[in-house]
Amino acid sequence: MSVTKANDPHGDSGLRNAMPDPPALNHRVILAARPHGAPVHTDFRSESLPIPLPTAGQLLTRTLYLSPDPYVRGRMSDAPSYAPAVRIGDVMVGGTVSRVETSHHAGFAAGDLVLGYSGWQEYALSGGNFGKLVVRMGTA
Repeated sequence: MSVTKANDPHGDSGLRNAMPDPPALNHRVILAARPHGAPVHTDFRSESLPIPLPTAGQLLTRTLYLSPDPYVRGRMSDAPSYAPAVRIGDVMVGGTVSRVETSHHAGFAAGDLVLGYSGWQEYALSGGNFGKLVVRMGTA
């Protein structure tokens, strides 16, 4: 719950409110339309949804770095290609370095840094099928 103490210099007269904090959100970028020529802002839309909760065998990661590589432009097209097209309504693809926030997977612990393809979103669920564990936190 959000509260403001009476002696808080930024507060007013005691409790600000007794309402719970808003739920944490996962901000993500969705492909809304196939670009014709250079992509424009209307080819995308942003969404804010509740952060997903991992179940047994899954982990929740938070994106620290996103690599919007040039190959992504080809993934926006539905023309034949070496890589599948991003479907309209799906999160844009992209390589990421992420931190494990919560783990229900034996191979990963909270705080581990992983290299993956979580795409253009702040949080993602994974079954642990990352290309590489970058850093296991707490070890030398």
